[in-house]
Amino acid sequence: MKILKKKPFMLVLTLLILLSMMAACSSGSDKASGDKAKSGSGDEYTIRVAYSVPEDHASHIAGLAFKEDIEAKSDGKIKVELYPNGQLYASDREAVEAVQLNNIEMTVVATPTMATFAPEFSIFDLPFLFDSREAAYKAMDGDLGNALNEKVDEIGLVNLGYGENGFRHLLNSKHPIEKPEDMKGLKMRVMENKVYEDMFNTLGANSSPLAFGELYSALQQGVYDGMDNPISLVSSMKFYEVQKYMTLSSHTFAPLVSVINKEYFEGMPEDLQEILKESMADVYNKTQRETTQKQDEEKLKELEKELEINELTAEQKKAFVDALQPIYDKYSGDIGEDLIEMAKAANE
Repeated sequence: MKILKKKPFMLVLTLLILLSMMAACSSGSDKASGDKAKSGSGDEYTIRVAYSVPEDHASHIAGLAFKEDIEAKSDGKIKVELYPNGQLYASDREAVEAVQLNNIEMTVVATPTMATFAPEFSIFDLPFLFDSREAAYKAMDGDLGNALNEKVDEIGLVNLGYGENGFRHLLNSKHPIEKPEDMKGLKMRVMENKVYEDMFNTLGANSSPLAFGELYSALQQGVYDGMDNPISLVSSMKFYEVQKYMTLSSHTFAPLVSVINKEYFEGMPEDLQEILKESMADVYNKTQRETTQKQDEEKLKELEKELEINELTAEQKKAFVDALQPIYDKYSGDIGEDLIEMAKAANE
């Protein structure tokens, strides 16, 4: 009987406790809403930037300047964390995929990697497309760059601008490269990009892709005879320790793209979006290009002490251009004749 009498009391007590908890939650929620309303758009945004190059590379040097600039201009609302040396992702492709998935906010990668996501970016892989750095800048900052930015948008990313690695050159451990026939039989590492693979195979080499972070040890172990890279990376990654010959071929210009997750970017307040775009254009990209040019000049002098270096003459270069015409024939359809014309127009 006593047990039966206690049941109504326990039921009422339980009900009172539940009502009290609901009231407390409601009060807490109202308070949180009130606090948020008072603070306005006080959210902070952390942008983690991953890339495979080391700390002395122009991309990291520019990243430090960008970090300082944007954190100051945004009054600390935007925080930047830099992850060089492939700390987070061994390959550029993995980094781009991570940005697409919003596992990380931003990455800086070479355009051959972007071409695996948007084939139009393969235009920069076409051999001997630009006559000079100035022509490449004109194309990247003009109609060609704007057209490619639309392709980036379609794959869930936003391109915040173009940096550079400079012109790419040939290196190997066997002999100097002076004519297309000298490429025959060389085991060449290429980026994870089909145009590069076809380009070297067309010249008679045996090429295959490998992640940048694994390249030094692969060359050291003789898995590959050679590769191609810009001067800055040959120096900063100490590839001269595992290569003997360098040919200044300038066969392709190597732009970099700084891509951020589209959903993350568009989720930022418009004023912070503008600060981010301006800082990338005025500080990051400007610093990155200037530093790359300066390093190319300085580091080439240093590499002359470490490698046997030759530069292709105009006549020798023409032999390579003629030998590589099949690459244009094969890829012009995928890239688009209109984009190729935009690029070539920049040489005028």
